[in-house]
Amino acid sequence: MSDENAAQGETPEVDVPEIETPEVDPVEALQAENADLKDRVLRAAAEMENLRKRTERDIADTRSYAIAGFARDMLSATDALSRALVVIPADVRETAEGTLKSLIEGIELAERETQRLLAKHGVTKIEAAGQKFDPHKHQAMFEVPNPNVPEGTVVQVVQEGFAIGERVLRPAMVGVAKGGGAAPQPEGDGVDKSA
Repeated sequence: MSDENAAQGETPEVDVPEIETPEVDPVEALQAENADLKDRVLRAAAEMENLRKRTERDIADTRSYAIAGFARDMLSATDALSRALVVIPADVRETAEGTLKSLIEGIELAERETQRLLAKHGVTKIEAAGQKFDPHKHQAMFEVPNPNVPEGTVVQVVQEGFAIGERVLRPAMVGVAKGGGAAPQPEGDGVDKSA
């Protein structure tokens, strides 16, 4: 090739051996494309079905647990009413007259009504007394030496626990049995270090 052809921008002709491309059968190509598209459609349909189910589950959870924060706050009010009743001695409750009797009845009524409304919205007490300790539902506050019950059994409930549906709003605060009898007191400072 001369310099004159290169200067004019012409590309030189090069002998390129022809690569033999296998003849593609158009029917086979269309069948492969059809199979690929069918696979994509099936995957998209399965993904949409999974999304629909997940959305339905999320909506159901939202309906069930939307009041969880409010219910947790209401438990504080219910606890305050219960504590108000506990501090009134039983003999005073029975012999109360006039405004004191009305006050006691009002507190009892308010506590029952709050419990009823919580139950109406799916908030239930967690059964703890006599149950096997479950760290998902109970919070151990202390151990009680008791050879009469199996170790790990809840023997005392300090504060009731509550759940909404399957979710724990507040675990029950409990005392748990420590089987095998009372542990001997260590000599010295007399401080129980087992808790």
